[in-house]
Amino acid sequence: MRRTGKATKARIEEVSMRLFVDQGVTETTIRDIAGGAGIAEGTIYRHYRSKEDLVWELFFKYYTGFARALDELQQAAPAARGKIDAMVRGFCRLYDADPTLFRFLLIVQHQQLRKLTDDMPTPIRVLRGVITQAMAEGAIPVTDPDLATAMVLGVVLRPAVFASYGRIRRPMVACAGELSSACWRVLNPPDIDELNK
Repeated sequence: MRRTGKATKARIEEVSMRLFVDQGVTETTIRDIAGGAGIAEGTIYRHYRSKEDLVWELFFKYYTGFARALDELQQAAPAARGKIDAMVRGFCRLYDADPTLFRFLLIVQHQQLRKLTDDMPTPIRVLRGVITQAMAEGAIPVTDPDLATAMVLGVVLRPAVFASYGRIRRPMVACAGELSSACWRVLNPPDIDELNK
């Protein structure tokens, strides 16, 4: 019985994420999810109080899980550049393994991020921590850590968005080396005075 319940919940997660990505969260109904999963609407309410509860649980599970995975990757790498490279490659592998999950997290984050508390791990906090540590160690120039974090995220996220819409056709992991190098250049910009000479 327990195994059946877990399988049903996994099916609800899979179908709801796909529908949220394809149709939008607001446009997707419990009836849509139940129909896609081949179950009664009441079965969903055995696992989730509401559609909002389902969205939050999915977001929390995968967003914080991804943060923990990134943290493990960066901790295993010996120096700042290796940490950045390990996280970029981890991100690319996650995208390639489940593009629907990536798109889901991207779509719902704006409504869900405000529910996260300061003690919850997030990919942004992990990346910012690596960047601030690299600044403290002198591995990269000292600058606004939030701006540096945002710029690195932009280097990785925009190509993933292009990939999700078919504009980049190769696997993201095949782009990881270029993305990692670009992130490192963002964190080590050329001296502006040198550029103006």
